Amino acid sequence: MADRKPKVVVTRKLPEPVEARMGELFDVVLNADDKPMDAGALAAALADADVLVPTITDRIDAPLIAAAGPDLRMIANFGAGVDHIDVDAAHARGLVVTNTPGVLTEDTADMTMALIMAVMRRLVEGAAVAQAGGYSGWSPTWMLGKRLKGAKLGIVGMGRIGQALARRAGAFGLIVNYHNRKPVSPNIEAELEATYWGSLDQMLANMDIVSLTCPSTPATYHLLSARRLKLLQPHAIVINTARGEVIDEAAMAAMLAAGDLGGAGLDVFEHEPNISPQLLHRPNVVLLPHMSSATVEARIEMGEKVMINIRTYLDGHKPPDRVLPSML
Repeated sequence: MADRKPKVVVTRKLPEPVEARMGELFDVVLNADDKPMDAGALAAALADADVLVPTITDRIDAPLIAAAGPDLRMIANFGAGVDHIDVDAAHARGLVVTNTPGVLTEDTADMTMALIMAVMRRLVEGAAVAQAGGYSGWSPTWMLGKRLKGAKLGIVGMGRIGQALARRAGAFGLIVNYHNRKPVSPNIEAELEATYWGSLDQMLANMDIVSLTCPSTPATYHLLSARRLKLLQPHAIVINTARGEVIDEAAMAAMLAAGDLGGAGLDVFEHEPNISPQLLHRPNVVLLPHMSSATVEARIEMGEKVMINIRTYLDGHKPPDRVLPSML
């Protein structure tokens, strides 16, 4: 590899500045039409590449990794989450896996706060009426939402995104609560004016809003199970900008249909890109197409992190964003 540029295969179309720089640094194979690769195309890429740059739409499982070519050394994920990659299998094969943490924090927190506001204040419903030309005049009892100030927000997962959300929520007067594997430091807790709940069940039963900002791991699969969803108060709303698998989507959809939940704001879904028909066309449900991190700035910063990880590793150093099995 010392006598040639490393061959880097990118599975989806990336922002033009990122692709241009990759072309300068590597022997890069790009995906011009941006169609997700099927299993056969992924297998071919893994057989031919020195470095694979996948995204969340690519399922890099153990059989694919086992069949990878002899030159493959690295999987440099374009994204923070790596639940679509069998990191254990990659590690066993001697492959280095990296991701792009940190750059999505502020954008995801912005969108999470936007979903809270949209559901609580019925923004999408109101906009639909106005856009359709159906606004016939102001009324004191029409399109009434709920006040944010004083509402109790329960954040599930107090990492970077959870803390960024807590800062925004505090500015709107929400009362911040959180559940995490362990409490954050006393200084951060004091800064955020956040109350820690060791019991997720107890926190859920006392919140007006529950927001999921935790990673997707085997331990968080259906963390909001049917049983836990039933602990929520009937007026409570659920916000999810984490991963769809963190919630039992079918159980949540059934509760929304039955009027047992106040509403939901969802940017992710359990079986993406498919969305449960029970979630569609509900006035108290705001659905987004997995766009929380979709800013120009975030995508370019993600690409820059991918390139730094690749160059650092291929230069013989430890990449800054290496993912190990013990981290999941």
